[in-house]
Amino acid sequence: MNHPAKRKLTGLLIFVILILLAILFLLPILIVLMNSFKGQFFISSAPFAFPTFSEAPGQPMTFAGLANYLNGLQKTGFLSAFGYSLFITLASVGLILLCCSMAAWYLTRVRNAAVSAIYYLFVFSMIVPFQMVMFTMSKIANLLRLDNPVGIVLIYLGFGAGLSVFLFCGFLRGLPLEIEEAAMIDGCSPIQAFFLVVFPILRPTAITVAILNTMWIWNDYLLPYLVIGNKYKTIPIAVQYLQGGYGSRDMGALMAMLVLAILPIVVFYLTSQKYIIKGVAAGAVKG
Repeated sequence: MNHPAKRKLTGLLIFVILILLAILFLLPILIVLMNSFKGQFFISSAPFAFPTFSEAPGQPMTFAGLANYLNGLQKTGFLSAFGYSLFITLASVGLILLCCSMAAWYLTRVRNAAVSAIYYLFVFSMIVPFQMVMFTMSKIANLLRLDNPVGIVLIYLGFGAGLSVFLFCGFLRGLPLEIEEAAMIDGCSPIQAFFLVVFPILRPTAITVAILNTMWIWNDYLLPYLVIGNKYKTIPIAVQYLQGGYGSRDMGALMAMLVLAILPIVVFYLTSQKYIIKGVAAGAVKG
């Protein structure tokens, strides 16, 4: 077999494998979406069947319309949970972008042993499992009165700083220092040089950091549950409360609320995912 034909066959095989993987990954989401429009009894008895819109001999109508969505909204207080999740996510991501980009800029521009030690502490924080610190963290958060939607933003800043600083540093190490020196010769202070010159250049990495942290914070269950608990329920906590005692659960409302929970982050990811590879590759190459 000649080389062009072999390359074409290899490309076709890779394409087929990727299509199968895409179907495999999308299938759970499609099943949840399909079951969110079915009656609760039919979700358990026929989870992989499409909703039926009319009765047939020996087959009842399984389509429930928007009843599951209305029931879930009423039971979970979804709109309130959506507001808390939105505030915590936007505030946390904004603070991470601001503080971590400035920290990375300082770490790459100042060269001494103390700065190197701080950088490696940021890197080390990425490999420490959350389970090792969660009980100590929740106790300290309670003592410092951080157990509220504003306080948890600071906690997310701490947990998100490791990866964010690492990505920003990787990009900034390849940024010529002469650009900043030229800005300072033109009369910029160091802070002005950062916000007017450096930060706009960081846009690909900043978008990558924003996407990764948004997906993590929006879907996070354990940290809000430990820190703010039932008083300020985020979406994952609100959805969890549809599971009652002794294993009972409202499957219809649960499926409907899962669809509403993942819909914003899926839309956000689909509109922004092209920047992830671009930003990570930029940081990796320039580092």
